[in-house]
Amino acid sequence: MAENYDVIVLGSGPGGYVAAIRCAQLGLKTAIVERENLGGICLNWGCIPTKALLRSAEIFHYMQHAKDYGLAAEKISADLDAVVKRSRGVAKQLNQGVTHLMKKNKIAVHMGDGKLTGKGKLSVTKDGKSEELGAKHIIVATGARARDLPRLKADGKRVWTYRHAMTPPEMPGKLLVVGSGAIGIEFASFYNDMGADVTVVEMMDRIVPVEDADVSAFLEKALIKQGMKILTGAKIEKIETGDKGVNATIKDKAGKDITAEYSHVIVAIGIVPNVENLGLEDVGVEPDQRYHIKTDAFGRTNVDGIWAIGDVTAPPWLAHKASHEGVIVAEAIAQALGNKDVHPHAMDVRNIPGCTYCHPQIASVGLTEAKAKEAGYEVKVGNFPFIGNGKAIALGEAEGFVKTVFDARTGELLGAHMIGAEVTEMIQGYTIGKTMETTEAELMETVFPHPTISEAMHESVLAAYGRALHI
Repeated sequence: MAENYDVIVLGSGPGGYVAAIRCAQLGLKTAIVERENLGGICLNWGCIPTKALLRSAEIFHYMQHAKDYGLAAEKISADLDAVVKRSRGVAKQLNQGVTHLMKKNKIAVHMGDGKLTGKGKLSVTKDGKSEELGAKHIIVATGARARDLPRLKADGKRVWTYRHAMTPPEMPGKLLVVGSGAIGIEFASFYNDMGADVTVVEMMDRIVPVEDADVSAFLEKALIKQGMKILTGAKIEKIETGDKGVNATIKDKAGKDITAEYSHVIVAIGIVPNVENLGLEDVGVEPDQRYHIKTDAFGRTNVDGIWAIGDVTAPPWLAHKASHEGVIVAEAIAQALGNKDVHPHAMDVRNIPGCTYCHPQIASVGLTEAKAKEAGYEVKVGNFPFIGNGKAIALGEAEGFVKTVFDARTGELLGAHMIGAEVTEMIQGYTIGKTMETTEAELMETVFPHPTISEAMHESVLAAYGRALHI
């Protein structure tokens, strides 16, 4: 006889496990189905362990530049195996934390491959054995995986995805990174700081192409200064892998072929949603043109009782977006089941911040200057450099800036873009401002603590209106 629940969540990443917890908090009998590790890619193979790697690289970088701070450090070296071991330990700790949260919230965990078999029905298969589950509502939170290039299939030896790059069998000597989105640039930054000779190839005309053009230009200069080679407007023409390396032919923006040998290649050109073998087509769930599941702003699919969140749905493909969607969907389901005390809100993707943990860091929210103008806004733009900020200078981190974009007519904050030390921690200030539909007046009247790098946020707002104090 099938075990029945109010809600079954298929996938336990940052969207799935948060959705399950919120459902349980709302008194719903909840189960979660996971085929691999609780916590999904983010906790086990994505956001968290990569930040552990980057932290080690950051400390190594500071040790190598100890004299800049009046300190001495001799015979500095890095132990890649130990760095990776620390990263895996962090991931294990968080995986255990999610396991604890499932028990604490009395959420049933079914390990295995889940598949929709009909309305409100789901089978779970593990080691050749299946069990049948039933639920009034099912949330699909199966995430995504790295996209392969047809001519550059990852083999884990010479050609890596992000997952291989997190547990490398050896330190790359000469590394080619294909793609300059967040994943590609973070690994390029990590391996560059660890001592590899890194080349980044990007098909678009600039790196981190989703960011504001000023941020892209600043980052490219910073990475070149650190020793990286950056090829934009370029594409892989030919690739040959061997036992000892990879021979790559790259067509640059001028149409010239560049051939070089690399020890390893990281492919970071996007994601593919995990929609195969879930039974979605059997129950009539519709995909979009990129095969992601179509939903409304509350996570509803076109099939009653089936919901979807996270990377299996539309962009942006970010863990914090998935988690927030998990809460929205849980509350919408509770409301549908008769709870009159919850009031789910629609997801507004305009207010989702993005962070890239390269060196220097990048963070942004809202429209870029170019996108704001394309949307028909007349804009006021403020830009404040870190060199004008006392705390940044004291930290030895004076490279960077904060840029703000306002509607010239209403003063509405349209977007904010930052590059430099700790900007991933600061962006939430602007995110709160955008969510509350703030204008330049409230931001100007806000008192920022001194000395902090966050003062550059205030100065950027002032600069948009010709009132900056320290430039």
